[in-house]
Amino acid sequence: MHHVVNTDQAQAWNGYEGDHWARNQDRWDAVNAGFNEPLLAAAAIQERDRVLDIGCGNGCTTRLAALRAGDGQALGLDLSAPMLARAGESAQHEHIPNVAFEQGDAQAHDFEPGTFDVAISRFGVMFFADPVAAFGNIGRALRPGGRMAFICAAPAADNEWLQAVAALRDILPVGEFGTPGSPGMFCLADPDRTNTILSAAGFEHIDVVRVEAYGTWGRDAADAAAFLLASGPGRHLTSQVTEEVQARAHRKLTDILRPHEKDGALRLHAPAWLVTANRPK
Repeated sequence: MHHVVNTDQAQAWNGYEGDHWARNQDRWDAVNAGFNEPLLAAAAIQERDRVLDIGCGNGCTTRLAALRAGDGQALGLDLSAPMLARAGESAQHEHIPNVAFEQGDAQAHDFEPGTFDVAISRFGVMFFADPVAAFGNIGRALRPGGRMAFICAAPAADNEWLQAVAALRDILPVGEFGTPGSPGMFCLADPDRTNTILSAAGFEHIDVVRVEAYGTWGRDAADAAAFLLASGPGRHLTSQVTEEVQARAHRKLTDILRPHEKDGALRLHAPAWLVTANRPK
């Protein structure tokens, strides 16, 4: 792998976290699917565009972008080998020829300057050690006037799955959710800071709008609770307690989630920021 500076993230996404996302590809896509249409609409992908998908994971958004750029190309970049393997298999299975995937760190990846018309990301740009350097590197990969659109986490306040986990504080060692600014899920949760970062990285016409979607977390409350507690953040918490306490946490989380059961699915509401910007012409 070339030039990885985000070594902690590389370890996580090539370890348990990446394996969990790869094994549960369809479930994670169901959690985040509500953000695909706002993201792709904002990206305004044209028939011949060359699209870069940053932190593409299992490649759902890369494949959707490739379908919109029928005479163009879509490249998905991610740190996670297990997820990229799933992404490639899915593209083959769906017979999408104009898509490719590469393992790399967008902060330091050696892009050919001016290669892409559009850069997109669905929750893949919140983990850079140095966001200004990372977005600067992505900007150089865009042609002059090229555009970027990405979805990133908004603050935890209205996020139903985060609030459900927060309600386990009396059972599990749930700390405060990350402060806006530190690398991690809430790195870009403060729109003013995001504006500052993107301006410093050389972008213009920066716009941040709130979007909201329901994600499907499981068939019912018990299923969704098990999935949440087995995900990276959940496992981090449950690995610190005994099996008996883990079982208590699962029971309590199931009770918390039960009111969200409807029509054979467990859906939770989450807000996010949709950010758009351009590389100057």
